[in-house]
Amino acid sequence: MDVTEPATRARRSDATRAAILRAARERFATDGYDRATIRAIAADARIDPSMVMRYYGSKEGLFAAAAEFDLRLPDLAEVPPDRLGETLTRHFVRRWEADGTLVALLRAAATNPGAAERMRGVFADQLAAAVARSVAEPATAARRAGLVASQILGLALTRYVVRLPPVVDLDPEELTAWVGPTIQRYLTQPLPPSHASGG
Repeated sequence: MDVTEPATRARRSDATRAAILRAARERFATDGYDRATIRAIAADARIDPSMVMRYYGSKEGLFAAAAEFDLRLPDLAEVPPDRLGETLTRHFVRRWEADGTLVALLRAAATNPGAAERMRGVFADQLAAAVARSVAEPATAARRAGLVASQILGLALTRYVVRLPPVVDLDPEELTAWVGPTIQRYLTQPLPPSHASGG
């Protein structure tokens, strides 16, 4: 047997997986979770639907893989304290604008418990860790990160899912100028004494 054969098969398998994930991300972003079908995703990837099932087992498994991504958050510990809100807001606006997967996940999270769990995981794990490294009171980090997420997700819902015209019409820098100060307040404003423990 040719020793290059397993390596060639592995490369083909990786390419097939990548094609499926690309097609799934585009289809979930366009159609949402409920309307996207394995058959349509397979057609987009130009493979047989059985191959999608072979690699990912189910539509839920495929969505979980397609929605696995890194928010690529900036290191907030390196950001001047008075620029935290602006920096984080600009970063998220750019991510929403560039990555349809995050929009697809948001759409799906409204109706699908698995997608909602995935969205919670992405924001709880990545955002909370970033906030914890930047705040003066680490005990308040989870609460602050939750408030930041509420603002970021609300903005994304109105701009990319509901497509509320005044919000859609704002360019990214205008959005940052409006929303940044609110994110700044969530990150740096002292909590009332009775709530400062973060419990």
